[in-house]
Amino acid sequence: MNKYQEILKQYWGYDSFRDLQEEIITSIGEGKDTLGLMPTGGGKSITFQVPALAQEGICIVITPLIALMKDQVQNLRKRGIKALAIYSGMTRQEILTALENCIFGNYKFLYISPERLDTEIFRTKLRSMKVSMITVDESHCISQWGYDFRPAYLKIAEIRELLPGVPVLALTATATPEVVKDIQTRLNFREGNVFRMSFERKNLAYIVRKTDNKTKELLHILQRISGSAIIYVRNRRRTKEITELLTNEGITADFYHAGLDNAVKDLRQKRWQSGEVRVMVATNAFGMGIDKPDVRIVLHLDLPDSPEAYFQEAGRAGRDGEKAYAVILYAKSDKMTLHKRIVDTFPEKEYILNVYEHLQYYYQMAMGDGFQCIREFNLEEFCRKFKYFPVPVDSALKILTQAGYLEYTDEQDNSSRILFTIRRDELYKLREMGKEADALIQTILRSYTGVFTDYAYISEESLALRTGLTRQQIYNILVTLTKRRIVDYIPRKKTPYIIYTRERLDLRFLHIPPIVYEERKARYEARIKAMEEYVTTENVCRSRMLLHYFGEKNEHNCGQCDVCLSNRASNDLSEKSYEELKRQILELLGQSPLTPAEIADKIKAEKEDIGQVIRYLLDEDGLKMQDGMLHISK
Repeated sequence: MNKYQEILKQYWGYDSFRDLQEEIITSIGEGKDTLGLMPTGGGKSITFQVPALAQEGICIVITPLIALMKDQVQNLRKRGIKALAIYSGMTRQEILTALENCIFGNYKFLYISPERLDTEIFRTKLRSMKVSMITVDESHCISQWGYDFRPAYLKIAEIRELLPGVPVLALTATATPEVVKDIQTRLNFREGNVFRMSFERKNLAYIVRKTDNKTKELLHILQRISGSAIIYVRNRRRTKEITELLTNEGITADFYHAGLDNAVKDLRQKRWQSGEVRVMVATNAFGMGIDKPDVRIVLHLDLPDSPEAYFQEAGRAGRDGEKAYAVILYAKSDKMTLHKRIVDTFPEKEYILNVYEHLQYYYQMAMGDGFQCIREFNLEEFCRKFKYFPVPVDSALKILTQAGYLEYTDEQDNSSRILFTIRRDELYKLREMGKEADALIQTILRSYTGVFTDYAYISEESLALRTGLTRQQIYNILVTLTKRRIVDYIPRKKTPYIIYTRERLDLRFLHIPPIVYEERKARYEARIKAMEEYVTTENVCRSRMLLHYFGEKNEHNCGQCDVCLSNRASNDLSEKSYEELKRQILELLGQSPLTPAEIADKIKAEKEDIGQVIRYLLDEDGLKMQDGMLHISK
């Protein structure tokens, strides 16, 4: 057993690696710049966590997904591995404490959002860190050809210059050939080095159902295909509506979107993962880092705006290798909705400049002021005040971020945090804090570790349950302790932020370059067109279309998507004889279950044709096989 397998066994309990994991680990372990292309569910985190644990020093993990960051830090800590995270919304003192811990605290992982790389404080402290490797997750974000380009990723190349000789591992689940090339160029790979898993999912049937009544078709599919499901919709309101519809039909369901409290999200995720709830109805905020192997169906009620996004979301079905379905319900009106997204995502430049100007009035920012100011941002209030619609304003702020004038962070739920600012021995010498404050402090010390060295996330709800105090009492006590400089308590906040990366400029000097606007808009339109082609094409295997999009040469049809199944039926049998055989088979099985041989004896037709119709009905879930007998699926 080599050192990597020993680490895998010790911390994760697995005896062996999955496809490609070991090759990627060996490559980065040998100090080579490495790009790993692994579809959703391929086990990406193992490929950097194992080699980092095998070396001295700390691994810097760059990722834009704050929820995933927190989740992975928590999971590593549960395994006894020291890990930290730095992201937008943390105070300067918190960031400083975390970075000091990375230098002196023998930590193995620092998760950091790309925007934080460019800060003076980070770059200064980085020089004193012993860094073993850099991991760039969601590395397609560095490419301007990618579907989710983030300018902050371009700073990674500068970080590499500060860490000569430190290898980089780039990971992504979706990348077209031009993006694969671009990732390596922009990360200054010393030489090309790509490991790719095939994107083909042999157990996953891609289906497009054309329907004008999506809810009826949705219920029909969920009644025919059993097992756990995810239903993706475009907006938050729809998650709730569809959940209520399913619940009324006796199907257990929960809804999930970015606007929910963390505690609610965690609870719903656990209920769904344990099987207590069958269906999760969600926006695209759901799914990152979710490892549920037995999802039988991922269904899209609304079209995603790129094949990359669709492939990631659909790929959450059937990770256990068993048969699963990725279904899109498509109505003619969807085409119009898709094209409206282009206008919403890329509003006119004049509109963007107006949003920028109104932002200055909103914050009462004087000309030339604002550089590195951080402001909380309430989108609804802003839109109400200046008579805007939220979606294009959100897009305008993202374009201003891409152009380098500000940094607009997504809504973040920053749980309450606490750090004891005095030493443990000093705490015990304190008197007259009161019975309730004493009880609360004791409960915090019993419930959370490391509160003297690092900010710990706390839950007032859970402390209320353990102490018998109300949430308001806990809040009041912690505020008092903060005033007395015993603790530093940062109450929970749920808000997006605007961070000024430039001083306020006169509109005459505001320039949105083609690379940020025109070129990105053209590529966005091309992805919308590719998505449109995917759902409207009726003569090309769906799996082949997706693989071709990602540059994978695949000469064979999948044999299980809706296109392959309908071609198989119509190619091998005339429509008329197929329908007649299907009618006879279902009529016989309506009386009692039979074996395929018994059916063939009772029907006057070629055995091969009968077998073909039976196979088609099994694939389509019209029939099921049990103990060698065919039954009609209920």
